[in-house]
This record gives sequence, structure tokens and C-alpha cells, in this order.
Amino acid sequence: MNKVTILLVIMLFISHLSFSQTKNQRYADLSIAAVGGFSPALSYNYNWGLGKRGKFKIGTGIRFTYFSKGKTDLITAPASLTSGEKGPQVLFTENILSNFDTLKVSKIGAGYINIPIHLQYSFNQKFEIGFNIDAVGLSFGSKQSGTFYASDSRSLNKTTQTAKPTTFNLLLVSDNDLGSLNSELYARYWVNDKIGIRAGLSFQFVEYTTDKILTFENDRFRTKSLLPMVAISYKF
Repeated sequence: MNKVTILLVIMLFISHLSFSQTKNQRYADLSIAAVGGFSPALSYNYNWGLGKRGKFKIGTGIRFTYFSKGKTDLITAPASLTSGEKGPQVLFTENILSNFDTLKVSKIGAGYINIPIHLQYSFNQKFEIGFNIDAVGLSFGSKQSGTFYASDSRSLNKTTQTAKPTTFNLLLVSDNDLGSLNSELYARYWVNDKIGIRAGLSFQFVEYTTDKILTFENDRFRTKSLLPMVAISYKF
């Protein structure tokens, strides 16, 4: 929970920076990401314009994402197992394939409510590019049963296990992340003063926790998906 406190302190500090009030944005957004999964997301967002011109914006809000998919391989999640490391260095560390186990399920369906972080640049009143990523929140969803394929356990290999979406979500770094998180890279065009159209990519971590502790003392498994995304925005 200390990481959550640090994140909140950072957001409070950001709120006291020099903002351009005339360039602030308050808008609702509905996006749909598909191909390799189906994921609608509904959000409310507030972006603050930095400096006199306010072209660069930073913001936050709240976002509800739902992700569903058919047959899915959920792979060992913790960075301590996937790379043998913790912290930012996991980005530069090779995976340890011998530590990977797989939970094969017939379908997944998870909903997650998170507080995102927004970074955006406006070229003019019509066109802007941006990036956002979920920081902290909660997930929910029904239990799923699947076949567990263990890399280092004859007794657990090909057994039936039950899992449900990991409850707590927290942005850390790569495989250090906890739970389910959505991030987007996009370009947006404002058709008029109220309506905007976005298009880009949605990258999602969806994580499940098994009812039992399995091999390597692990109970967390995830899937990662990169999906094309389109959205409509309404500015207040």
C-alpha cells in the first residue's frame, strides 16, 4: 500500500503545477477494442493544460473496462518468476521459460474499475495525440475452471484448477504489475466543440488468481493483449 500512497502524493503535487485553465478538458469517452478479444471501456476524464498555451496536458479520471475472450492461455504472472527480478530491470531481463506454467481456460471475462493517468499533446483545437494507463483499482468477475499445465510438477500437471480475476490492481513496471490494467496509445480528432473521434491501440493485462497455491508457490496467471481500438469522446 505504500506505493499507492506515493502515487496519490504525486497526483496531488501535479495538481499544484502551473496549469492553463482555458485549455483544460473534461470529457466522457466510450471505446471499443477488438480482434484477439473484445473490450469496451467507459471513462470520465479531466486533463489539465500545462503552461500558457496548454498544449501538453496531464490528467486522470476513472475508467471501467471489460475484457472477454474465448479459449485463453493464462501464463505465470509474477516478475520474480518470469524474469527472476523485481523492479524496473525486468524490462531488460530475459524470461526464464522453465518457470512458466499455463492455465488453459475455455473463456475469460473480467471487469476492472481503475484510476488512469493521462498524457496528451494538442497540435491545435482539432487534432491531438495521447497515451493513458491505469494506475490503481479493483477487478471482478466470475470463476473459471481450466486445465493446469505445470512445468515442474507431475502431481499438478493436467489437473483442473479454478481461478477468478485478481481483486486488486496496481501499476508497477511490466510483470511487476498486479491485477488487470488497460492502457491506450491514440490519436483524436475533434469533429466539433463537443464530439471527438479516437483511434489507436489498447494494451491490456488481465490477471486471474487460482483458488490454490500451485507450483513455485504461485497463484497468479495473466494474459496480455494488444487490440486495435476506436472511441468516441464527448466534451463537457
